[in-house]
Amino acid sequence: MSDILVYDGSFDGFLTVVFEVFESKLQQPKIEPAYRASATFFSETREIQTDFIKSKRVWDGIIKKGNSNIKRIIYKSFLSEKVGVENILLDYICKFFADNTAVFGNFTDPSVLKLSKIVKSVEREKHRMDAFIRFKLTKDNIYFATIEPDFNVLPLISKHFEDRYADQQWIIYDLKRNKGLYYNLNIVENITLELKPEALKTKGTDVLFTQEELAYEELWKNYFKSTNIESRKNMVLHVKHMPKRYWKYLSEKQL
Repeated sequence: MSDILVYDGSFDGFLTVVFEVFESKLQQPKIEPAYRASATFFSETREIQTDFIKSKRVWDGIIKKGNSNIKRIIYKSFLSEKVGVENILLDYICKFFADNTAVFGNFTDPSVLKLSKIVKSVEREKHRMDAFIRFKLTKDNIYFATIEPDFNVLPLISKHFEDRYADQQWIIYDLKRNKGLYYNLNIVENITLELKPEALKTKGTDVLFTQEELAYEELWKNYFKSTNIESRKNMVLHVKHMPKRYWKYLSEKQL
């Protein structure tokens, strides 16, 4: 009978579980975030409380024994939120601590191969967010954008937008996970909001956004339309580079 180890869904929570697995010498436990956990007759469910000291010990151990690529694989794979990724990561980390050379580019190992594919998907989503996020200026003089990425890429895009828009206050809000980033001209903070329906509309409204912003949005749409050459349109290529699931957040697509 295997244990089901339930944690709070955070990265520190996951690392705490890894610590408990090694500390208690658990054999083949199953790890699940609380929002997805389900008890069965054949497993014992244990709730693991996040312990920042324990999580730091695990992360420090990974840094000491590995390199930046190992950190990248573990953290970005975790942010994928894929069902069962915690158990793939646990297998990967166990092999890494047993013999770190066992996971360095060893794509014959199932866990190494799976995580490599997951990381590529997460990084692709991150780069798309960098390119496709569109801000709108609110009447509070804050640039506001909503997203719904497949993966939890908010922690990965923070630095890009902090550097690029260092002289502006902005909010990027993940509707799928009900959390966001707020840059106050000094630091980026994690926030949660109760959004008004007007903030969720594809087209800007003068309830939240400035008249200048709405005029700029209309100008940008007209420019996009006027520069589009119908005879040279290649929708297959276009959708490949700009998947349709992002269109509802692009003002130029609201024609």
